[in-house]
Amino acid sequence: MSRRRRADPDQAIEGGREVRIGELAARTRVSVRALRYYEEQRLLSAERSAAGQRLYPSGAVKRVELIQQLYAAGLSSNTIRMLLPCVDTPGSADVPHSHDLLHRERDRIDAEIASLVRTRETLDVVLVAARSCGSAATPSPTEQETRALAS
Repeated sequence: MSRRRRADPDQAIEGGREVRIGELAARTRVSVRALRYYEEQRLLSAERSAAGQRLYPSGAVKRVELIQQLYAAGLSSNTIRMLLPCVDTPGSADVPHSHDLLHRERDRIDAEIASLVRTRETLDVVLVAARSCGSAATPSPTEQETRALAS
């Protein structure tokens, strides 16, 4: 009886072999449910084995990592789907439209970053105020907090 060896989730898919959904989930640390959702949204594709199991190509790990990064940046499934042809076959997609879309997304992310910086600065002010309202044993604001207030 031969024992099947479990793949190391951190090891890259070698030799261009196809992997099943569970292995792809383990290698990317993305749930099986999320991978099925990516297929449903046409962000990821798989062939089917004779037994009906999903078989993903060797590039699926990098594809899932890219999808995760784009989701983390706040892009929607629809936006990601429109941009993936640029990744799959550079020069084949509607480049001006894709460029505009990417610039809008980048501007949106820049605005979010600016908002987060303002929020952090507000929290710095609140931290200093909270320390001054505390007991006499409460340490005074740090030099960094004082500089943040002054700027």
